[in-house]
Amino acid sequence: MFKNLIGRFKASNIVGKYIYFNVAVFIFVVLTAVFSLLFNAPGASDSLVRCLELPASPRLILEQPWSLLTYMFLHADLWHILWNMIALHVFGKIFLDFFSTRHFVGFYILGGLFGALFYVLSFNLFPYFAPFAGYSFLLGASASVLAIVVASAVRSPGYRINLFLFGSVKLSTFALVTVLISFLMISGNNAGGSFAHLGGAFAGWLLAHLLGRGIDLTNFVNKPVDWVSALFKKRPSRTKKKGKFKYSASNAGDKRASDYAYNAGKKASEAEIDKILEKIKKGGYASLSDEEKKRLFDASNK
Repeated sequence: MFKNLIGRFKASNIVGKYIYFNVAVFIFVVLTAVFSLLFNAPGASDSLVRCLELPASPRLILEQPWSLLTYMFLHADLWHILWNMIALHVFGKIFLDFFSTRHFVGFYILGGLFGALFYVLSFNLFPYFAPFAGYSFLLGASASVLAIVVASAVRSPGYRINLFLFGSVKLSTFALVTVLISFLMISGNNAGGSFAHLGGAFAGWLLAHLLGRGIDLTNFVNKPVDWVSALFKKRPSRTKKKGKFKYSASNAGDKRASDYAYNAGKKASEAEIDKILEKIKKGGYASLSDEEKKRLFDASNK
């Protein structure tokens, strides 16, 4: 069973991997709570959660800076993680239609960090939250998920999704209503969480807007991630067998064929972009299909 889960994890895309990781953290915390109860040590479970969730107090954040990242993979209960993972699955799939795997990692992490920033600032700037700042904590992937939702809406506002009871709705409309609800919920019991949602939504809008202009802020996340990943990769053996490459007319022919195929593909791609640009001149950017917009976006980032 465990090998099967590992196999599924490796075979899944980046959205699936993040869902697996969130669920794994949730199960670990729940099992810790169960064993803590059985051995009459409830404090162990509470300490674990307190160590991973994000404090509203800057002083406490300095004591556990890792919580800026860990909080976005931690959930309070079954319903909390269920709704967040359903949303991540649905909108993560849409996100990958317009962005890359590396962008997903960057948007998820930066969305969570912006959510943390909005949360901490709200508790330390507004007098209403002052009495609660010392013992308030944030947890959950909601800010990261909202960053994914809003970014997808910015990239393709006309994309339609089917909602239960509401039918077909534009993604931009859904994102706008979700952000508006988060703003209105500031007056509710989870005001700090609502500020975090707004932070995640702002991150999604900002990162997608800048990415459309060729500025990729997700590199600030992906470069450190790449560096850490490289530490765990197996290094090639220093003792390598030296092979001989024999040059022949056949090799030269293969190279010429490869160059020809590359140049032909490049010309075809340029011709396709020219057609898209010509279409923009005649009917404007709005006249493009989602596929044409994606092709133009991908070409602008090469």
